[in-house]
Amino acid sequence: MKYLLDTANLDAIRYYTDIFPIAGVTSNPSIVKKEGKIDFFAHMNEIRSIIGMDKTLHIQVTAQDTDGMLRDAETILNKVDDQVCVKVPVTLEGIKAIKTLKKQDVNVTATAIYSKQQGFLAMEAGADYIAPYFNRMENMGIDPDDVIASFAEMIGLYGYHTQILGASFKNAGQVDRAFLAGAQTATMDPSILSAALTQAHILKAVDDFDADWKSVYGDVTISELQ
Repeated sequence: MKYLLDTANLDAIRYYTDIFPIAGVTSNPSIVKKEGKIDFFAHMNEIRSIIGMDKTLHIQVTAQDTDGMLRDAETILNKVDDQVCVKVPVTLEGIKAIKTLKKQDVNVTATAIYSKQQGFLAMEAGADYIAPYFNRMENMGIDPDDVIASFAEMIGLYGYHTQILGASFKNAGQVDRAFLAGAQTATMDPSILSAALTQAHILKAVDDFDADWKSVYGDVTISELQ
């Protein structure tokens, strides 16, 4: 079970990777847009510098045709590093690009997945990760738990090396469900992780513990006891 940050904000990445057991960072054109017109490759390299080579960095192509996707992938690998997981939408053009990239031993994350067949085809094409869009599927009336469970079942039955990278979450409950359905990894906005640990009842419990301790020992902490 691995957590990734779905953001390109450098301050957020620095802050939350210091706190949480983060396994990597994901981005896409919509996430990049939030940062404004950045120096794209300098920014991606800075993310890599922050998280290190032991974590995964997922960067999405922007071309919509196979040849363009392959050129985007080559540029990403050359200008960032060859360990980047290149994100490719699972379309007709995208699945062809995934096949080609895997023949070149490129790390590939198949993204924009809304259906079982998209995921199955991406697995068969050799994708290292498949990213089903949890909240978006749910909004469309598609059962995301069933889709993810089907992916997990196929991985178990046929021995695919592909990992399920749950994406498109609006709250921690959806992340929980993705993991319970069989996703090995999940990427989310850092605010979802933060909210899970800052709920009012949690903070009240901590304050109550603090008050009870101080009622006996005052402001002396355990490390200060003689």
